[in-house]
Amino acid sequence: MTMCHRDRDRDRVAEVIAEETRGAGPREVPQRLCDAVLKLLPVSGASMSLRGDGMPVPLSASGEQAAHVMELQVSLGDGPCLEAAETGSVVWAADLMSSRDASRWPVFAQQAAALGVRSVYALPLGDRAVCVGTLDLYRDVPGRLAAEEVRTARVVAEILTEALVALPRADPDDPDEPDGVGRWLSPLATDHDDVYRAVGMVMAQLGVAADEALSLLRGHAFAKSRTVLELAHEVVALRTRFDDLPL
Repeated sequence: MTMCHRDRDRDRVAEVIAEETRGAGPREVPQRLCDAVLKLLPVSGASMSLRGDGMPVPLSASGEQAAHVMELQVSLGDGPCLEAAETGSVVWAADLMSSRDASRWPVFAQQAAALGVRSVYALPLGDRAVCVGTLDLYRDVPGRLAAEEVRTARVVAEILTEALVALPRADPDDPDEPDGVGRWLSPLATDHDDVYRAVGMVMAQLGVAADEALSLLRGHAFAKSRTVLELAHEVVALRTRFDDLPL
C-alpha cells in the first residue's frame, strides 16, 4: 500500500469510527468501536479484549455469537487471540474445520465452528513491544480476507488502539470509581473482575499459586461445560468452594 493509499484508508477508517463513537460516554466507546468494525470490514462479528494477567479480559463484542467465541478463548486459555497477544502478530485461521486450523486449537476450533464461526483473524492492538490486547474478526464462511481487506484491518486495529489509549484513566479520588476501575472500562470488562477474585479465593482455599488456581478454574469449567466467568461468579458468591471439590 502506498503512503497516499494508506493515508486515504486511515482517513476513511477514522471517519467511520468518529461517526460511530460521536456522543458516546467512555463506557460505551468499546461497544461502539466493535460496531464500527462491522461497517468497515466484511466480517460477521468482532470482539476486543485486553491483555490480562494470564488471560484476556473481554472488552466488547458486536453480538452474542462474538461474545461467546471470545469467552471460549478466555475459558480454554487457547485460541487465536491469545496467540496474537503473545506474539504481537496477526493470527488467522481460514477454516476452523480444516485439519490445519483444528490441529492448532482443537477444542476451540470445534466449539467455535459449532457456534457458526468458520474463519478468524486476530490482530494485536499494539505491536510486539507493547500489545494492550487484540481485535478478533469472525466470519461465518471459510476463506481468507483479501490482501486489501487485511491491510484495512491492520489500519482499523491501529486506530482502535489509539482510541483505547486516549480514553480517560482511573481517578483514585472519584467515589464513583471503586477499586480504581477506569471510567472507560465497559461493563463486560468489569464483570470479569470476578474471575480474578475467584483466582484469589482458590489460591487461599488450596494454598496454590495464581497460575495453578486459574488452571483449576478452567479445568472445572470445561468439565462442567461452563465458562470460566460462570464458574467464577459461583466461587465469589460462595456457592462453589474448591476445597470441597475432588481435585
